[in-house]
Amino acid sequence: HVVLEQNSPNPFNPSTDIHFVLPAAAAVSLRIYDDAGRLVRILIDEPAMPAGEHGLTWNGLDAGGAPVRSGVYFYELQVNGRDHTRKMVLLK
Repeated sequence: HVVLEQNSPNPFNPSTDIHFVLPAAAAVSLRIYDDAGRLVRILIDEPAMPAGEHGLTWNGLDAGGAPVRSGVYFYELQVNGRDHTRKMVLLK
């Protein structure tokens, strides 16, 4: 069973760490969305990620490298087609 931890720190500025645990090797993507549901950035999109503990950092930048505005964001971890979502807040 996949474990997706709450990001830390939360609220954050300028970056936050996202940790998760995979019980077995899996296809994994981690995407950031704004409060309107628009895709902001893809942090990882791996067809075969090994089992174990993993961590990624989001630096508050969008896919084009521009800083995003303060507000509520959602990070979605998709593992073998199943979604796991958490909320985070960027305060500037």
